[in-house]
Amino acid sequence: MNSYLLFKSLHLIAVVSWMAGLLYLPRIFVYHVENKKEKQVIKIFEVMEKRLYFYIMRPAMILTWLFGIILVYLNGVEIFSQLWIQLKFVLVILLSIFHEYLGKCIYSLKNGTNLRSAKYFRIINEIPTITLIIVIFIVIFKPI
Repeated sequence: MNSYLLFKSLHLIAVVSWMAGLLYLPRIFVYHVENKKEKQVIKIFEVMEKRLYFYIMRPAMILTWLFGIILVYLNGVEIFSQLWIQLKFVLVILLSIFHEYLGKCIYSLKNGTNLRSAKYFRIINEIPTITLIIVIFIVIFKPI
């Protein structure tokens, strides 16, 4: 079996799982903020947020990085001389920072210190979508 294709497949599976969480968690925040007076509903959202973040998103992000690093190793570090991989790397770092920011949002929503509106969470919900589109075009077209 070709190890490169195996790790590339595992990398893509991890990316899809991570992106699903990055796309869905801010939407849960929207509903959380819109229903802040409904204590029973808030408890449900808190459980959903925690499970999505810690049981799906965090492992998927770690696996995305792990398999990505393995792919770089299999290709050789000189791949970093290419612009497309540099751009992808920067965007994945930014997505990782966004991921951690969402973790802070979970904490502030749970502790009642959130000052952000549902509209704010609707807007930031577009960040992973736009980033994903850019990364896909970069990886497919591989600009020099």
